[in-house]
Amino acid sequence: MERSATDRFKTAILILAVGGLAGGLVLHLAGQGETARLVWFAGVVPALAALVVEIVRSIGRGEVGLDIVAALSMSAALAFGETLAAAVVAVMYSGGTFLESFAEGRARREMHDLLSRVPRTATRYRGGALEDVPLSEIRPGDRLLIRQGDVVPVDGTLASETAFLDTSALTGESLPQRLAQGHEAMSGSTNAGEAFDMTATRRAAESTYAGIVRLVEAAQRSKAPMSRLADRWSLGFLAVTLAIAISAWWATGDPIRAVAVLVVATPCPLILAVPVALVAGLSRAAHFGVLIKGAGPLETMARIRTLILDKTGTLTDGRPRIVAIEAADGLGEAELLRLAASLDQASKHPVAQAIVAAAREQGLALAVPLAVSETAGEGVSGEVEGRAVVVGGHGFVTGFVARLVGGKTPGPLPEIAAGAVVVAVAVDGRLAGHLVMSDPLREGVGAMLAGLRRGGIERILLATGDRADVAERVTQGLGLDGLRAGLTPDQKVLLVLTERKNGPVMMVGDGVNDAPALAAADVGVAMGARGAAASAEAADVVLLVDRIGQLGAGMTIARAARRIALESVVAGIGLSVLGMIAAAFGYLTPVQGALLQEAIDVAVILNALRALRVRPE
Repeated sequence: MERSATDRFKTAILILAVGGLAGGLVLHLAGQGETARLVWFAGVVPALAALVVEIVRSIGRGEVGLDIVAALSMSAALAFGETLAAAVVAVMYSGGTFLESFAEGRARREMHDLLSRVPRTATRYRGGALEDVPLSEIRPGDRLLIRQGDVVPVDGTLASETAFLDTSALTGESLPQRLAQGHEAMSGSTNAGEAFDMTATRRAAESTYAGIVRLVEAAQRSKAPMSRLADRWSLGFLAVTLAIAISAWWATGDPIRAVAVLVVATPCPLILAVPVALVAGLSRAAHFGVLIKGAGPLETMARIRTLILDKTGTLTDGRPRIVAIEAADGLGEAELLRLAASLDQASKHPVAQAIVAAAREQGLALAVPLAVSETAGEGVSGEVEGRAVVVGGHGFVTGFVARLVGGKTPGPLPEIAAGAVVVAVAVDGRLAGHLVMSDPLREGVGAMLAGLRRGGIERILLATGDRADVAERVTQGLGLDGLRAGLTPDQKVLLVLTERKNGPVMMVGDGVNDAPALAAADVGVAMGARGAAASAEAADVVLLVDRIGQLGAGMTIARAARRIALESVVAGIGLSVLGMIAAAFGYLTPVQGALLQEAIDVAVILNALRALRVRPE
C-alpha cells in the first residue's frame, strides 16, 4: 500500500506540473502574461516542494543525487522571474521521477504470502474427538491428524506406522520420502500418501518453516539497497554545473546567465534516459517470460559475476522421469510400461503419476485397472486386462511375488546410478522388469551456462540440499566451479554472502528452502512457473516459463538495456555541457535553454527506446 501511495503522489505532482505549463501557455497566448506567470509559478511549487523534501531525506541518508541540480534550476528560475523556464524544468523532472517509479514497480513486497502455504489451522485429537484449532494453540505433545495432501503445520514425530512426505520444497529432494514411526516430520513438507498421525514437538513459531520465514525477512533487511545508475553520475555533473554557472555569473555580473546554465544543466538525460531504457528493458524481458521487479534488479543483473544455482526444479525438472526400462519374462519395454501405467492410474503417488505421464507421452493405450489395492508408500496391486499386476518398490514387489511362489525371492535389485529410483513390476506372479527413474537435467542447461560465461559470468556454483553423490552425478560435465551439497537454508545464505567478495551474486532457485538465499543475493531469480510462492516473493526476478534457458535471455536484455542507458547518458550529458557553455556566453536565454534541453531529451529517449528491440540469442 505504501508503494501505491507513492505512485499516486508522483502522478499528482506530474499532473500539476503539466497542467501548470499547459494552462500558462494558453493564458500567455491569450495575452494574459501576468496570470500566465502565476499559473506557471503555481505548477512549479508542488514539484519544487516535493523535491526539497526528497533532498533533505537523501542528505539525511548521506546521499547526494541529481535532485540538487533540478532544485537549483527551478529555484533560480523562479527567483529571477523566469517562470516559464521553471515550469518546463518542473515537467521534465516530475516526468522523469514518474517514469523511474513506474520502472521500479513493486520491487519489494510483504512476505505474508510465504506463510499462506501453511494452513492457518491444524486438526488435533482432543477427548476422543477431532477439532480444528489455530496453529498458535498447538503445543508440544499434541497429537495431530495430517490428511492426504495437507502441509505439515509444525515439526513433530510420526505416530503412525508409516508416512510418505514430499519434502522437495524444504530440502530440494525431488522424490518423496518414506518415514517410519518415530521419525521426524518437518513443517512445510506435504503428505504425499495416506493420512497419518504425528505428535507435535515444537510450537508453530519455533518450527522449521517459521525459521525459513525469519531467514527471508532477515536477509531482506540486511541486503544493501540498489543504487540508481543516474545517482552514480550525480556528483561529477553537479560540480561541472555549479562551476560553469558561478563562473558565468562572476565574469559577467548577470545572474540570468547562471539561470540559463542551470536550466540547460537540468540532468534530464540522466533523469529520463536511464528509466526509459530500463523500462524498455523490463518490457522486453517480460516478452521472453522473464519478470524483473524493477529497474534496480535490471541494472544489477548486468553486473553479475557469480551465479549460484539450486539443483532440484532449477537445473533439473524437479519431477521424476523414466530413464531406462528393463523388461524380462518375454515382455517388451512398451508393454511393461503400459501395464504398469494402467495400474498406476489408480494411485496418487508422485512416482505413479510420472509413470502414467510417460506412458501417455508415448501414446500407449491404457486399460482400466480393477480390484486395486494400494499400500501407502510401498506399491499397488490389481488386475489389468485380466492379468495380475503389481507395481512398487523392489522389496514390496519381490515380497509379493515370493509369497505366491512359496517364499523364493525372485531376484536382486539391479545396479543403478546414485539418486535414481527403481520401480519393480510383476505380472501374473512373476517379476516382469524394472522402471528406472531419475530427475535429469533440463534441456539446454549446458548451452545456457556456456552462454552466461561468454557474457561475463566468472563463477558458477551449485548449492543444493540434496546428497553430494546425486548432485555430482546430475551435474557431471557442466564445468561448474564448485558444488555444495546437503545445505540448509541458512547455509545457502552464508554461501551467497561469502561469494560476494568476488562481485555481485545471483542466486537461482525454486523451493521454499531457497527463499532466504534469493532474498540475500544481489539478484534472486525464482522459477515461477512451478516454484514455491515463497521463492517468487523473495526473488528480484521470476522466470514465468518453466525453462531455465530464459535466464540467459534475461541477462542479455539486462546488459543491453544498461549499455543503451549509458550511451544515452554520455551523449545527453555531452550535449548538455555544450549547451551550458553556450548559455554561459549568452547565446541561450533560460527559455531557449529549456527548449534545447527538451530537444536533447527527445534524442536520448529515442535512443533509450532501442532497448525494446534487443534480440537475445
